Amino acid sequence: MDSVACGRLRSAPEVHLMNRKYILAVRGVKILDFSGMKYTRSASRVLALAATLMIAFPAFAQSAPYASTYATSAADTGSYSTASSADDPQSGAMLTIRKRVDEVNVLFIATDKHGKFVRDLNQNDFSILDDHKPPQSIVNFRRETDLPLHLGLLIDVSGSVHSRFGFEQDASVSFLQHSIRAGFDKAFIVGFNKQSQLTQDFTDNVQLLSDGVHRLQDGGGTALYDAIYRACKDKFLKDRPDHPTRKAIVVVSDGEDNQSEYSRAQAIEMAQRAEVIIYAISTDDSGLILRGDKVLEQLAEATGGRAFFPFKMKDITHSFAAIEDELRSQYVVSYRPADFDADGRYRSIEISALKKDLQVRARKGYFAPQQ
Repeated sequence: MDSVACGRLRSAPEVHLMNRKYILAVRGVKILDFSGMKYTRSASRVLALAATLMIAFPAFAQSAPYASTYATSAADTGSYSTASSADDPQSGAMLTIRKRVDEVNVLFIATDKHGKFVRDLNQNDFSILDDHKPPQSIVNFRRETDLPLHLGLLIDVSGSVHSRFGFEQDASVSFLQHSIRAGFDKAFIVGFNKQSQLTQDFTDNVQLLSDGVHRLQDGGGTALYDAIYRACKDKFLKDRPDHPTRKAIVVVSDGEDNQSEYSRAQAIEMAQRAEVIIYAISTDDSGLILRGDKVLEQLAEATGGRAFFPFKMKDITHSFAAIEDELRSQYVVSYRPADFDADGRYRSIEISALKKDLQVRARKGYFAPQQ
């Protein structure tokens, strides 16, 4: 044997069900191909080889994470595949033994009674329920202040925001300049009225993002739910980085929708499936609590985000600053749910602080994968 390696854990910021791959390098043994799934050596020899490895090299079994699942994964799933760079028998073939490890990641915020972030808490300060049950086990708990940010900025360009549109553009550009770090974060720009228009795709180039904001033109009706649904489905659902990130949408709108094909519930469900936090900044400056304000609150609350209601247009810049601060002030907990089934159904999440006067804001749940 030349090497032994463990596959990387694929995780995501909010809630993510992950698979781990365990890879054993086996020289000269070709098990099966991806498409035909035909054995060229017997499965019994492969299992014996994996078991022998564990016995012969106990130090490896102790040092590799979840090493005890190597033998059981083969017996339980019978899933094997090869990963070989060449057919040369001297180059070696890779035997992959796969076992799905169901693990959930949740990003959340803790604040005191004054709304200030509390950044010095630990795992024992929180109660966690998944589908109304304590998790089977807590895998990891940590404070996250510097995760890469994957951001979508959705700006309402309907006719109702005409008088405030220029200021909103300037505030949005300022936010991007402060939030997006080259080589680390990335964002895209969408303007929406009765249709959604992508003026700048994912990039870490702030100048391109600024140009995308200034290419937006106002006028027309409002299809808020469609804009959120399509941004989550087309941009974030396919965004599966191999490292933890924060995925968020910032919506700048009055919350009124009169053109969407998708419903509010469908927009929220797609955001939950794509593991996106929604932040909303209301452009309503009437000083009244209108229907659109409640819509923005519902969108944010369901995804673990927050809605802002600036009284004056200049306060929009303060709202953007608060979002930037919050995105850098989160906790993440990774756990294995109890009684988990890959049945595709929605599972609720409840995280609460055990200390008095502390409040937690997190997404309300997630959809289990479906076999």
